[in-house]
Amino acid sequence: MTKRILAALCCFSLTAISCKHEPLVPKTPDASGYPEDIAKIMVNKCATAGCHNAASYEGAGGLRLDTWEYLFNGGNNGAAIVPYSTEFSPLLYYINTDTSLGLVAQPTMPKDNPPLSREEYITIRDWVAKGAPDKSGNIPFASDAGTRQKIYITMQACDKVAVIDAQKKVVMRYIPVGIAPTSEVPHYMKSTTDGKYAFVSFTSGSVLQKIETSTDKVFEDIPLPSNPIGAWNVFALSPDASKVMVSDWRSEGRLVYIDLTTLKTKVYPKFSYPHGIAANPSFDTFYVTSQYGNAMYKLSLDGFLNDLLSMDEHPPVVTNVSSALLDPHEILMAPDYSKYFITCERSNEVRVMSRANDDLLKVIPVGARPQEFAISRTKPYLFVTCMDDLPTQVGNVTFVGSVYVIDYNTLSVVNVIKGNFSSPHGITVDDQNNTVYFASRNVTPTGPKPHHTSNCNGANGSYHVYDMTTFQPADSRRFEVLPDPYSAATRFR
Repeated sequence: MTKRILAALCCFSLTAISCKHEPLVPKTPDASGYPEDIAKIMVNKCATAGCHNAASYEGAGGLRLDTWEYLFNGGNNGAAIVPYSTEFSPLLYYINTDTSLGLVAQPTMPKDNPPLSREEYITIRDWVAKGAPDKSGNIPFASDAGTRQKIYITMQACDKVAVIDAQKKVVMRYIPVGIAPTSEVPHYMKSTTDGKYAFVSFTSGSVLQKIETSTDKVFEDIPLPSNPIGAWNVFALSPDASKVMVSDWRSEGRLVYIDLTTLKTKVYPKFSYPHGIAANPSFDTFYVTSQYGNAMYKLSLDGFLNDLLSMDEHPPVVTNVSSALLDPHEILMAPDYSKYFITCERSNEVRVMSRANDDLLKVIPVGARPQEFAISRTKPYLFVTCMDDLPTQVGNVTFVGSVYVIDYNTLSVVNVIKGNFSSPHGITVDDQNNTVYFASRNVTPTGPKPHHTSNCNGANGSYHVYDMTTFQPADSRRFEVLPDPYSAATRFR
């Protein structure tokens, strides 16, 4: 795998402010919480006066390194060390000077001082590989495994799932997903209502994977039909997580129903680019968007219902033949199942349909190219990512995208969240902490330049965290992650 070197503008954590060399102050490695061999390096060479210590860390990119606990707050761009992940822990890039050992980034840390020795680098790298424990052997974010709130985001370019700790809001783990040596493109994520498991689908894979959220490890591979190979996009889980319906996004695609207790499947063929899926409470009637055209499918498990429904006043069409069409993308039920919402990415609308008779209730104009939904159960808010909205040129950088907030009771837009985004797509609500997370893919050539690179194709993406009461950032950081963060899910909904 090709290693790339990206110049940075600052001390590790992304600011243009370099360390100021002030008189050294007494250091106390024993009180740092690090294991002894790590403390000697971190406290004596990194958390020095003017750099990453208590007095100076805000001017050094917000990254404080004088204690083990503060390290895992991260810096201005999110996590510095991800336990068990030597390949994707950015701090390692900046203290490494040997490309045979891993990625190297500039400027080398410690700033304006002799670099760490090869042995010192390997000491820290191996410590990260073992989970970066404190001096007592405690692994970061490992406590309260059964109740810890987490956010999951798929990394399409890396076959990884990022796990975010909802308290600190930084990446706490990267989960390797997929079963093939080649990229399988983890696409869509959803968690179970009890928070015990999360599922991920792959557009170039042959399984649906089940992740145990207490351990953040793949628990089960659920086989999908392989004749022909499918482009497995979106899925819907039954309320008790015993059944799933998966869409195969192809011109002659399929819907596949799986009983997760027996792994018995039923295949429904001949759908045109089926994508978003919503179901009734009993999980026996399904509403499926056809990506191109103005229509959706409605079908029942027993086969007695298989309708193609128009979403406007025109006859239903499921081909890309006219610029006047809607191109329905995602679909989501209201919490009370009285209505459902559909993003129409060509017409820049959210269409609201009655579940009683499938009539159109309202058309809500939103930003350019609406994509994914997230819905709150504690506030009457439906959030919509608009990936191509409000392009803004700042120098040579293009920021693009917005998040619309819709009151799902009054069916009115109550806010538009704007910021320095870069193609926001996946979105999820954390009602426990009154926040909404959304992932910026950063896939345009003129998007924001990442702070660092990774061993994945493409520029790193990011995620943002906003408060659902004020619609302002719950944390001002732009959290950098691996390339093409795509779909998001919350553990406890």
